[in-house]
Parts: sequence; C-alpha cells; structure tokens
Amino acid sequence: MKNYILFLAIISLLNQGCNNSTEKRDANPDPKSNLLLEGSASIKEPYRVLHGGAFDGPVVKESPDPLVSYRWKDPKATDSLQIYFLRPVEVFTDNPMSFDNLVSATSGETDITVKGAGSIRIDFGVESGAWVEFDSPDCPGDIEMTISEFNEPGHHKTIAPVRYGNTWRLEINKYPDFYDGVRFAWIHIKSVEKPWHITEIRAVCQIKPTNYNGSFSCSDPLLTRIWYMAAYSVKVSLYQDYFGAVLVNRGDRMSWTGDAHTSQAAALAAFGNLDFIKKNIDNTAELDNGIRSYALYWVLSLLDYYRYSGDSATLKHYIDNVCAKLDEAYSVFGTDPNLRFYGWDDRLCAGFELWFRPAPEAQNAYMMLSIQLWNKFAEVMGEAGRFDLKKKYLGYAKEKMGELRRNKEWSLDFGIHAAADAINSGCLSYAEQDSLFGKHFQDRLHRLSFSPFNQYFLLQAMAHLNQYNEALSSIRDMWGGMLKNGATATYEVFWPSWNGIIEPNDPVPNSQSGLTSLCHPWGAGVVKWLNEEVLGIEPTKAGFKAYDIMPHPGRTLSWLSGETPTPFGGIRVNFDFESGHAAVSAPEGTIGRLGIPKLEKRIVSITINKKLAWDGSFLAVPGITEASEDSEFVIFTGLQPGNYDLEVVYEGERPSYTEPAFEYDADTLEADTITGGNWGKVYGSEGYVLCNYNGDGVDERSLPSYVTSVDYYRAFPKSGVPEPTVWASGTTDIRALSRDNHNDRKRNATCYSNTGATMNVTIGIDGRRSFQVAIYFVDWYKDGYEYAVEMMNAQTLNQIAPVRIVKNHIEGVYLIYKYDQSMKLRINTIGRKSGATVSGIFFDPPGTI
Repeated sequence: MKNYILFLAIISLLNQGCNNSTEKRDANPDPKSNLLLEGSASIKEPYRVLHGGAFDGPVVKESPDPLVSYRWKDPKATDSLQIYFLRPVEVFTDNPMSFDNLVSATSGETDITVKGAGSIRIDFGVESGAWVEFDSPDCPGDIEMTISEFNEPGHHKTIAPVRYGNTWRLEINKYPDFYDGVRFAWIHIKSVEKPWHITEIRAVCQIKPTNYNGSFSCSDPLLTRIWYMAAYSVKVSLYQDYFGAVLVNRGDRMSWTGDAHTSQAAALAAFGNLDFIKKNIDNTAELDNGIRSYALYWVLSLLDYYRYSGDSATLKHYIDNVCAKLDEAYSVFGTDPNLRFYGWDDRLCAGFELWFRPAPEAQNAYMMLSIQLWNKFAEVMGEAGRFDLKKKYLGYAKEKMGELRRNKEWSLDFGIHAAADAINSGCLSYAEQDSLFGKHFQDRLHRLSFSPFNQYFLLQAMAHLNQYNEALSSIRDMWGGMLKNGATATYEVFWPSWNGIIEPNDPVPNSQSGLTSLCHPWGAGVVKWLNEEVLGIEPTKAGFKAYDIMPHPGRTLSWLSGETPTPFGGIRVNFDFESGHAAVSAPEGTIGRLGIPKLEKRIVSITINKKLAWDGSFLAVPGITEASEDSEFVIFTGLQPGNYDLEVVYEGERPSYTEPAFEYDADTLEADTITGGNWGKVYGSEGYVLCNYNGDGVDERSLPSYVTSVDYYRAFPKSGVPEPTVWASGTTDIRALSRDNHNDRKRNATCYSNTGATMNVTIGIDGRRSFQVAIYFVDWYKDGYEYAVEMMNAQTLNQIAPVRIVKNHIEGVYLIYKYDQSMKLRINTIGRKSGATVSGIFFDPPGTI
C-alpha cells in the first residue's frame, strides 16, 4: 500500500507537467512492465512527458499497449503529442565477452560495462512510434545505432547517434519527427580502448492522448488479444493532426483516405474520439490520392461518423462533396476507369500494378462498391429529410443493377473481393447471396485476403450472410496468425502460411507495397466488426439515440463482454451463454432493442431484474415495451436507459463448429539443394526455360506442347520487365546452366532479377494437364539474399501452395510443384534484402520426383 501511495504521489507530480524529462522519476504502474516514467537529465525531448491523467483504468493483460490503463482527463483533438519511455524487455549480443552485466538493461538499475567490440540487440517488446537513446557518462564515441520493426537491422537505419551531454540519441529523422517504427534497436561498438559504461537504454515513444472508452473480451483469449492489438495499432499511429501509420522506409507518412476508413472505424468502437475522427475526415475531404475506391471509402467514413456521433451539421456540410464523388462513380460505371489501386491482393491486381495492367476483379468490386454507396447514402438522406437525394441515388443503384442483371451470369467472373462488395451492396437476392457464399467463402484459404484492410469488407459480407463461424475463423487465421508471428500491431499484408516458414519477429516477406509495414492500422477494421457483429452493439439512429444489441457468438464463444462508446456514454453488455446470465447497461438519451441469441437451441424463459419477462410470450417488466422472437433471437424492444440483469434458461444442445483444414490445390515437393546446374540429369525431360541464357532478355527455350507461354513481369519500372542479369558467360561454375547440359565449359550463369520488392513469373497451360515444374534459384553474388515464393492459379489468382522461403541457396535450389493448370509465381524479397532471382524452369511428368 505504501508503494501504491508513493506511486500516486509521483503521478500527481507528473500531472503538473514539465517541458522536458530532466526531473528524476522512478515509478512503474506494474512492476513487471517495461514502462518508465523518466528520461534523461541531459536532453530535452520534443514533447512533454506523459501528463494530464493517471493509471486508473483497467489493466488488460491481453493488450500490448503499455498505456492501456492510463486515462487522460478529457483528451481532445487539439492536444499535443506526449512521450513516454520503454526500457528493454530483452537484450542479446553477438559477442558476450565484450559486455558485463548486459541483463541489467531490463531492470531499473542499468549498469553495463563495455569491454570490446560487438553489438547489443535490444527488444522493447512492443512496436512503437519512437526513437532510441542511451545514457553513458564515459562513452568515447566510435559507435553506431540501428532500429527496426523486426529482429534484423532496418534498411538504411544505421547511423552514428547524436550526443547530448551524457545521452546518445539515434536521429534517423528530423526534429521534431524523430519517430520511426521501433520494436528492436542495436548499439554497435566498433572498437574499445578502455572499458566504458551504459547506465540506461530506452525507447522514447510518442503518443496522442486517447482513452479506451470501448472494450471487447470473450471466451477465446485470441480474439480478445486481436481486438486490443488492432486498437493499439490505431492509437500508436495517431499523430498531432491526423490518423496515420508507423511507417519505416516509406515516404507516404500521411492520412491515406481509404486506409483511414478502417482506422477511423476502429477508433469509433475503441476510443470514441469523435472530434479527432471529424478532424481527419475534414483533412481528407478533398484528398483521395487519385484512388477511386478511396474517394468512396471517405464517404463510408463520413456515414460511419454520422451514425456514431449524430453530427448532422457535418453531414449537411459535406452533402455536395459526397454527391460529387457518387456522381463521378456513376459517370464511369462499367467503363473500366483507371482505379490505380484496390488492395495488395493479387486477385485485385496487386496494388499499384493496376496502373499498368487490366484488373477485372478490381473493376467488378468497384462497381459493386459504387452501388453500395448509392444505397447507403440514399438511406441516410432519407433519415435527414433529403428525399430528393434518396430518390436519386436509389435510382442509380436500381438502374445499374438492372444493367448488370441483363446478363444472367453477371457475377460468374466475380472473385471473392467483388463478391463481398456485391453482398455488401444490399441489392442481392437470397439466391445470389447463397451462390456467392458457396463459391467463395467456404474455402478457409481462399476467403482470406492478402490485405487485412480488404479482409474487413470480407468480414462484413460474411456477417451479412449470417456466416459468423466462418468470419471468426478467418479472424483467427488472419489477425491470430499475425500474433503467432510475434506481432504487437496489425501488419500491412499477411498470409497465414508465413508461420510455417518464419520464426516470430523474423523479417517478413515484402510485397507489392515494398517493405512490409508491421504497424499498419488499415488492418484494424476488425475492432469495429467485433463490437458491432459479435457483441452486436450498433446504432440504428444517428448518435445512438436508438441502438441494437444483437450478439452473434457463433458456435465457438461461450461468453462475451464489452462496451461501445456513444455521445451519451458507454453501452455495456455481458453474456455468459453457459450459465445463462447476462447484463446490459445503457445511458440516458438512448432507446434500444436487445436480442437474446437462441444459440440454435430453445429459450424456455428469460428473467429481467428478477421478474419473468419471457416464457414463450412477453410478460411486462419495467423499462421494456414489448418482446417478440425470430429464428435467431428473442428481441426486447423499447429498452429504456438503465441497468438490466438477465437470467436465460435454454433447452437443447448447441451445435459445435469444426474448422476446415487449409487445402492447397498444388502439391509441394521437397526442395532440391543437390542438383545445382546439372539439371538434365534430373529435370527438363518434357521441356525447359533457361532464363536470359542468351542475354538481353532472350531465353533459351524448349517448351512442352502443353505450355503456351512463360512470361515475366514487375510493376516498377513501368517497362514491366525484370532485370535480365548475366553473372558469367562460358563459365565452369557448376551452379550455372548449360544449353546442351553436357558441355561443362559452356555454362552461362544468368537470371532475371528484381532489385525491388517483387516480380512475377506466369506459366500458361493449354487446358488442364497434370505436370511437374521445377524452378531454379541461385544466389550468384553470395549476398545472402532471401525471398518468399507465392504460387497462385493464373486465372483465379487464388493461392494454390503455401508460401515457401528461398535462402542459403549459394549452390542453387529447385522448388518443385505438381499442378494441372496455368500458374503464377510471385517472388518477394524478405526484410531489408533487395535481391530476388530466377534462373531456370523445367517441366516433367508428374511423379518424376
């Protein structure tokens, strides 16, 4: 108790504010936390140290946020950034003989003696927008420092620190925006003439004052962790004036209108920081980055904000802006306009590859997104009394759906993203919805998007179809997979199969986006989805003047608990489906509907505040107008503000849910690291491609009759051609390939290479025929390049094989697959390494290996 009182006293002093971190403070809210409340006495930081609140909120063990329990008093959009400090949770060195007492860095009494050359790797335990410093009374210099999001030094992130008295700070960026995406840091000591000492190591983390006014937890702790990880991703990426992202090696530090849609959606449910959301909507009202779908996502953000806030003045202010965006979508409907971008998934033409190639799936998705927006805006305009606009945009939707339906097979070519946007449009018949669900959403692998951003819209479609078991399964695969990979924030892109080939916190594959961001809040839409669809809390009138609570636990969740912030206060719910106990709290100013889920059983009775309210029909109880039932719920309406304790008696057995296995269409055979350049002894009995063998991009080819084409592609530069590279001609290097495979004196070491993040190889097949293909990779320059290889069906662009890693391939390696259709390979670099090559492709009958 004495320590706790001392802690409160220290917090009180902090709340008085200070302009730098020169005052001595030593108090942690949790003895096991790496959170520090003090910095250096010799350096002035760009923002004031944590102040204006206290650690008086609940401690949430599932959250990665060091400030999850900190509550600011009345935070506002105009508040300045603040800073707080993290000490290492783990330290490692490549030369233990050079350091004494290294482990002390994780305690409150750092006292490291540096005796020789070597590097210290520091893990701060959580991704932060931060910079890194250390204190030393006698450091002689001749050192460098590095930061990174993963456990390998970041690209172009190693420089000499700047000295301020006894503090050495790594300044990658200019004042005051020192921040970068930081989870790991390094101190590199080049040489030591005499021992010197390190007395503190810390990450200085910036934060926008933002409180957790919403919450989510359930019987599956993984889903709880996902909610808090995603919410933290948004919070840690809030800057002074906009919703952004912690980006490393990227020049796009701004609020991207579309990315911000999901970030703002998460913030509505997690924080309720409506003033800052409005500020970001204002900032991006005229900024769509030339991306047509992002202009429409801005409209969705405005409508979300209106539903949650009831701010009719802002809605009215932007009506002309919205109409211009929706009219533009109408004017280009069905004309294949330049979309520029729709998502990183290959099925959407792999991000900005849309600049250079046609993308039927993205075009179909954009058409359905347009129809969805016309419908949604029409609904809101009806509520706002603008019946002229309601009629206009309902007319747009009806007209364009009519045009599409003139072709009875109008959705035949839709992939899962276009199918999701079609389902979310609200225009499909039950038969059309069922058809799209059966075709696209039952396969556990194919219902995942490479972009967590786009997965949000797939979740919405599954909820629209009442397929909550499948939706929750995909959440566990996508966001749960990130957690398994070591994530403390949502990734920009992700495939679950990464976890079979990459250890937690190792560098991840890059993609069409370039270096993959590991703190990208565009993947945080799952926060709002869980609160609206699983907890079931959502507004039915603007500003939550009316609301629904309709929980959807599926077949896997035994209890739910959480809160959604509203302008009137929080709406809180707790459901224990095993005991039948539930509790609901609603603030003044609201009227609600409460659905008690039947769980595919029969509800015998419901008691509310110790009075029988349902026994197959409604019995009057205070605070509730009436009750009815449908196939899923017993629904109480006219729920007045107040607290309600419920006891539900169920009868029957709740069905279970069995998650399907991941199934891949191609067979993945064991990699060959033995054969090297002697391919003819093992491969190529039906044909081959020796990549760039004749130089200047000219292959040596002998294709089987069933192979119609072999094409290479990279989006940047705009030529679309990977770099043809000749490492050596006429060499005797046994890694190199020979045209006749017998003359060892005439081998050529050639390849197509990609000095950027990614390149493609597409193999066209005539019809369907089973075959074996071996792809040959060599690290010609012995630079330790590593890359990930994705395999897709060339027509549907669905994944057909797990992602595979190519590394330690100085002597050459063959990746071998068996398949029966056209295929596409995407070859991605990993981490900071920028090289990827392909040197040969060989065809054989299935079963050769």
